[in-house]
Amino acid sequence: QVQLVESGGGLVQAGGSLRLSCTASGLTFGAYTMGWFRQGPGKEREFVAALSATGGRTYYTYSVKGRFAISRDNAKTTVYLQMNSLNPEDTALYYCAARLAYTGGTYSLGSSYGHWGQGTQVTVSS
Repeated sequence: QVQLVESGGGLVQAGGSLRLSCTASGLTFGAYTMGWFRQGPGKEREFVAALSATGGRTYYTYSVKGRFAISRDNAKTTVYLQMNSLNPEDTALYYCAARLAYTGGTYSLGSSYGHWGQGTQVTVSS
């Protein structure tokens, strides 16, 4: 049984930082592309970042480029999202997702990910 468990969310002031973690179990972690998505209040779920199975390629949505960084530790079966210079527009429920490395389609396509976590809430106050 595949499980993705996010942690690290919380309340932070604008300009602050948080690091989200997502620990996976029940899958061969190194064979999966890992992604982060978010859903803000009253908004649709959106892609945030993705990291290839080997860790060699990263992808970010435009609004977080230069502020967020995705990384992974395959030995710990964990993917991270370092979030800096947070602003209130980053307030959302953040989800970790996994898809097999050879899955076709753009990394930003949520439906291409077969496994999802329950989410961790990030709230940025102004």
